[in-house]
Amino acid sequence: MNDGSLPASVKRTSALRRVPPLDAIRLRSECGSEGDVCAFELPQDAFVITVEAPGGRAMTIAPGDPFLATPGHRESTRWVSGSIPAGGLVPGEHYCVLADCGVVGELVGNAPPEQGYFGRVRYLGSVCGDRGETLNIRQFAVTGSAEADRNMPVYLLLGTSGDVGKTTAGIAVLRALRMKGHSNVVVLKATGTASFEEIARYQDFGAAQAFDCIDFGLPTTYPSDRGGISDVFFNALDYCFSLPAEALVVECGGDLFGANVPKFLTCLKARRCDLKIILAAADALGAMGAKQALADIGLTISLISGPCTDSPILRERTETLCGVPAINLLRGPEQGAQPHSSGIAALE
Repeated sequence: MNDGSLPASVKRTSALRRVPPLDAIRLRSECGSEGDVCAFELPQDAFVITVEAPGGRAMTIAPGDPFLATPGHRESTRWVSGSIPAGGLVPGEHYCVLADCGVVGELVGNAPPEQGYFGRVRYLGSVCGDRGETLNIRQFAVTGSAEADRNMPVYLLLGTSGDVGKTTAGIAVLRALRMKGHSNVVVLKATGTASFEEIARYQDFGAAQAFDCIDFGLPTTYPSDRGGISDVFFNALDYCFSLPAEALVVECGGDLFGANVPKFLTCLKARRCDLKIILAAADALGAMGAKQALADIGLTISLISGPCTDSPILRERTETLCGVPAINLLRGPEQGAQPHSSGIAALE
C-alpha cells in the first residue's frame, strides 16, 4: 500500500545519482535499509543544511524541505560517525545526515564539529517503483563484465588518515600519466564515503572514467568487517580491469584500517602482484608505521607524499626513516613547480 507521495522535482542527494528520474514519487511507510531510496524532511525549526546534489553542486535544504537520500553507515576518525539501527530507519523517527552525499543514520558518539551537512531529519518513508518494489541504489549499479582482464598497471593511493592528501596525490599521478602520453586512464575511489565532487575532480583532470562505491551499489564501504564486501570489491575490480584503459588509479578513502581497506587490499593483491603504491602521510612517523603495516601483508610502498613532504626537512626525515622516495606531488620537486612526470619516474 502506498502511504503518500512527493513532487517529481523533490530535491535528491548525490548518493542517488544513478537512480533515473521518476515521473511520480510514491512513498511507503516502511523501515529503510542501506541503499534504499528514502524520503526525509528537515524540521521547520531546524537550521539550514547543505548537501551535495547529483551533479556535485552544493544544494541547500531549507527548514520544511523534503528531500531524497539513503540510509547508510559511516565510521570517520575526523568527522561524523553513525550507523543504521537494527531493523532499519523507522518512519516518523529522527536521524542524522552523516555525509553531504546524503547518507543518513543514527549518530554514534557526540555531535561533530560544525559541518554544513550535519542536521537531524525526520524519516518519511521509502520510495517504491512502478511495480510496488522498494527502490534501492543496488538496482542501478554497474555490473561485472565478462571481458578479459586487460592487465593495465595499477597506481594505488593510500593514506594514514582521512583528509591527508590522497586525492591531491592521485590527481598528480593522473596528470603525470597523461603527460607521458596515456590518454585513457580510469580512476576508482574504492573505499570510504561516496563523493561526486571527488570523482568529478578526477574527470576534470582528464580521467576517461571515474567510479566510486555508489557505482557498485553501496553508499559507503562501512561498517568495518561487513559481510559480503569482498564480492563488491571483486565486482568493481573486474569491471575496471575489463575497460580498454592504459592505467588504473585507485584511491582508498579513509586510513589503512577503516572502510574495509584491508579487505580491499586483499582483493586487489589477488589480482595484481606488481602494484605501484603511493602513500599520503601526515608525518614521518605515520609513514613509517604504514610501511610496516603494509609489509606485514606483503605490500611495498613505492612513493610517499602528503604533508610529510611539505618542507625539505620533513621530506628528508621521511625518506631517512622509511627508506622510500618522498616527493611533494602537489608542488613538484621545486617550490611552486607544476606536478610533472618525476613522481611517476620514481614509481617505474
